[in-house]
Amino acid sequence: MKIADVIEALSGTHPDWASAEVTGGVIDSRQAYPGAMFVALRGENFDGHDFIQAAFMNGACLALAQRDPGADFKVIDLREENAGDLNQAVQTPFCLLVNDNLASLQKIAGFWRGKMPVKVVGITGSVGKSTTKELAAEVLSQRYKTLKNPGNLNNEIGLPLTLLSLREDHQRAVLEMGFYVAGEIKLLCDLAHPEVGVITNVGMVHAERAGSQEEIAHGKAELVQALPAAPRGTAILNFDDPWVRQMAELTSARVFFYGLDPQADLWADNIEGLGLDGIRFRLHFRNEILHLRAPLIGRHSVHTVLRATAVGLVEGLTWQEIVAGLRSEEAQLRLATVRAPNSALILDDSYNASPESNLAALNLLGELQGRKIAVLGDMLELGQYEKRGHAMVGVRAAEVVDQLITVGEKARLIAAAARSAGLPAQSIIELDDISQAIEKLKDCLTPDDVVLIKGSHGMHMERIVTALEAWS
Repeated sequence: MKIADVIEALSGTHPDWASAEVTGGVIDSRQAYPGAMFVALRGENFDGHDFIQAAFMNGACLALAQRDPGADFKVIDLREENAGDLNQAVQTPFCLLVNDNLASLQKIAGFWRGKMPVKVVGITGSVGKSTTKELAAEVLSQRYKTLKNPGNLNNEIGLPLTLLSLREDHQRAVLEMGFYVAGEIKLLCDLAHPEVGVITNVGMVHAERAGSQEEIAHGKAELVQALPAAPRGTAILNFDDPWVRQMAELTSARVFFYGLDPQADLWADNIEGLGLDGIRFRLHFRNEILHLRAPLIGRHSVHTVLRATAVGLVEGLTWQEIVAGLRSEEAQLRLATVRAPNSALILDDSYNASPESNLAALNLLGELQGRKIAVLGDMLELGQYEKRGHAMVGVRAAEVVDQLITVGEKARLIAAAARSAGLPAQSIIELDDISQAIEKLKDCLTPDDVVLIKGSHGMHMERIVTALEAWS
């Protein structure tokens, strides 16, 4: 992308002088690099306009700003009431003054994506988006030059920033699409124009904002509704999730079902959890049966494998290419294993939590050898499903763990359900904050223990892992 493309996206004019390359976009001045476009967004605690100079010092070639940054900066004013002569050359770095930074970022991203011949795979769902994105990208990269969102840049800011990184040699882009409220995924699809859409599942997370599981399903379905009609468009849907299965009626794209049911187009059985060594299973597609082993942790990961495999099949890859991608060690996200100084094994799944991801993590804990301890924090944003979701986790914890430690007020619902499900009272410890959990674990951990650490991002459960790693 050239600076001229940025100006054309916003003004319709393509100035010949603006031939310098824009290599991507950032919203944090500390992450600016040579050729980057800095978008000076206003947040709750910081105003990006205060960091334009820092971004330029780190190499940014231009900045989007919606207020005059001052006399120290060269400026091209694109605001409707002040639009100036765009044929007058300006040396980099400089500021583009616009009416709305975020809307301008999205407009530039949509314009640039429209110029690129890349085929986009969109992925959304309540649980498993990021790991599916990583594994699907690994599979597609066996044949195609593939772009993917870095980290979890999956929202109205992160996805446009990802699109700015598209190059003419990219053949596929795998884009995770996050959801909080109705219309959000439609906006992302209007920018990215996916031809393949993957839905992982519909859970309870974000119900506090979305309203209900039904509303979450409607929001996720915006992806399949945005797909082009068959044969160009393909919706890859989870047959095992009734909410997702029903989305087949909402799209004109070809429907490809995956799951554990033989009625699905692609299905798996004979699933065996190998603990930290991954999973083993049998894969069925048409008249073919494959016996596979993948490095992803936990039996629930078979759905991730099915989704990535489906993407590969839809995109015409051979089984050799698909299997090579599935065996990549790069796609295992979120859960990491570390050793405490006393040799206790810590399962760090502290990034976030929902009822569904907690159940999957507890299932993995159940596959491992040793005394099983689960340290579970509050699950946030569950709305009307708060009691039900925490109770589901408590019942499963009672079946798996030897010791349950809860952190936070909402997590007491987990403890109560576990107690009602038969976990002895002496095996349950209810704490108010993570500092108490750290001290309790230091007192009770033995070398043979396996400890699961999990909670919503706002609970900062990762601090428990950090403290245990540094424990001496």
